Amino acid sequence: MNLNEIKYAYFLGIGGIGMSAIARYLKSRGIAVSGYDKTPSDLTDALQKEGIDITFEDSISTLPSCIASNAEAVLLVYTPAIPADHIQLNHLRDSGQTLHKRSEVLGIISKDAYCIAVAGTHGKTTTSTLIAHLLCECNVNFAAFLGGISANYGTNYINHTTGRNIFPDKPIVVLEADEFDRSFHRLNPDTAIITAIDPDHLDIYENEEAFREAFRIFAGKIKPGGQLIYHRSLQESWPEDIRCTTYGIRATGNPSVACENIITSGDAFHFDITITDENTQKTFPGWQSGLPGFHNVENATAALAACLALPGLSEADLRRGISSYRGAKRRFEYVVKTTDTVVIDDYAHHPQELNAIIGSVKALYPNRAITGIFQPHLFTRTRDFADGFAESLDKLDVPILMDIYPARELPIPGITSEWLVTKMKNPAAKRMRTDEVINFVRNSKPSLLLILGAGDIDRLVPVIKEIYHGN
Repeated sequence: MNLNEIKYAYFLGIGGIGMSAIARYLKSRGIAVSGYDKTPSDLTDALQKEGIDITFEDSISTLPSCIASNAEAVLLVYTPAIPADHIQLNHLRDSGQTLHKRSEVLGIISKDAYCIAVAGTHGKTTTSTLIAHLLCECNVNFAAFLGGISANYGTNYINHTTGRNIFPDKPIVVLEADEFDRSFHRLNPDTAIITAIDPDHLDIYENEEAFREAFRIFAGKIKPGGQLIYHRSLQESWPEDIRCTTYGIRATGNPSVACENIITSGDAFHFDITITDENTQKTFPGWQSGLPGFHNVENATAALAACLALPGLSEADLRRGISSYRGAKRRFEYVVKTTDTVVIDDYAHHPQELNAIIGSVKALYPNRAITGIFQPHLFTRTRDFADGFAESLDKLDVPILMDIYPARELPIPGITSEWLVTKMKNPAAKRMRTDEVINFVRNSKPSLLLILGAGDIDRLVPVIKEIYHGN
């Protein structure tokens, strides 16, 4: 497929965070973009304001006429989240049209670029968004396709064109390498980061080994002469013909790019960076993370390692970028922050992600009780990692579980939030409906509250924010 020959693009699931970034990119190329989504959202509202036509009706009559009349010039993109019985999807397939997954289009966009791809069960969005911010601070031209809304720029698609070109013959592209549905196997990065390989998506992968093997295959797709940057804890057998760099907190191992001497001051995390190669070791002291959390210090270290692979980036610009980074929406995002009250919203939907956010909050606020509202995401994930969820949520002083968000799945008998509560040891754990959660917050106003999950729990954020600001 040659994007230069495309005049029209239609997206099934255009309101998805990854889909909307590609839609914005294609529109910036002068392509007429339109699409379907199930329900309106802040993202679809933003796309419509940018001149993209969106329908929320799944019918053949709402398909643009250009799809049939200019088939050769139309790019059709769909997300795997679209259900199999979707009317438009099946009509297009029955009509003989070629539909492309989002990952295929990203592969085409990045094929002839210098591609920085961030993979891993946790930290993809934070790390890739930080790399984009660092490149902006270094005044380097690039395009970034992000899995979240950058708090610094208010968008999931950043196209920086007013700076300098590091490579004269190709652009720089930053993107997330998504393991779901093996999407990242369509990418061929120059620099790849793997943050974690904690098992997930076992509804797609038959077992943990198949999941880990998928990451090894991804590493094998790095372009000749490229680099793999991976967390020091990963003990995989990587392909022998790629250059490897490790990163992480200096502990029992000795990462190539290490963060160490981490201290907290107020809500800031300060750290040193030590870079070790075959012959030398050099420490750069006094960095400050714009995001709190030990896991975010490690994410910053990974981002720095990726930027060190690029020529001509100054230490001063990188320091400024690390300290001024404000993260992505729903990644350790402060909703309310006063002397007496802290409310944090976070996308955590895996036991290890819950451990990271809860552990970081405990480090920042060691003498305060933590109330957490958690919405499990997917019946299969809840089933597969129930013991891990129970152990993680038990670390909260007051754990509140909402009903499981089904997304693309049908219910599994016996797999419910009530069932998950029975596996927990914390006697304060309870399941609540949405209206009960709102009443609980209104009546108790916890002084330290976490809003956790990857479903539609974010719709509670404005309501909860209003409750606190209504004092």
